[in-house]
Amino acid sequence: MIETISVWVEILFIIIFLITLLFFYLSNGKPIKLVVLICAWALAQSGLALSGFYLDQSSFPRFILVLLPVFLFTGYGLLPQNITWMLNKRDVRLSTFLHSVRLPIEIILFELYLNKMIPQLMTFEGRNFDIVVGITAPIVGYLCLKKRISNTKLIIWNVIGVFFVCFILINGILSSELPFQQFAFEQPNRAVNFFPFILLPAVIVPIVIWTHITDIIKLSRDK
Repeated sequence: MIETISVWVEILFIIIFLITLLFFYLSNGKPIKLVVLICAWALAQSGLALSGFYLDQSSFPRFILVLLPVFLFTGYGLLPQNITWMLNKRDVRLSTFLHSVRLPIEIILFELYLNKMIPQLMTFEGRNFDIVVGITAPIVGYLCLKKRISNTKLIIWNVIGVFFVCFILINGILSSELPFQQFAFEQPNRAVNFFPFILLPAVIVPIVIWTHITDIIKLSRDK
């Protein structure tokens, strides 16, 4: 954990993680085995972060052990044969509300920036436009519930959302203390090396990206 960060920030982040997992569970037909697997992955990464494993990047960029499996599992989950169950069970209304967690995450990121744990470019004062999706998600979700928004508009909103999250993900990676760091050398992205913030790249961001992409696929087919 980060000593300079208030306990309420860490507690809020853990609550956001649990809410994200709950929305994922409910919007995908309650896939208990998949959620158990995600929880096991989250516990493993949390344990490594608590042990200080990711603080030493000198000999080998250990954070690759977060990024590589995440990219592989997300890609595997997007293969046609693996998303058939999602097309049948996905509740787009709930999966749209899932993105509301991005608003409090933006507040936490700003707090981390003030404590010099991430660069300004990762906040809404910099290059992070994810707050727009976090603010609009409850509105778009409400319109889904009332059936007042077309599939085409939902697809456009999801495309914008996945672009924003991928954009800040790339900037976050390139701002981390890795061999290929490109930005923020004076105040790099260090927060994700600590618990509970390791869960942002390890679990929350992959769920957000996968949800956007699979919603686009489902909405396109339904249309």
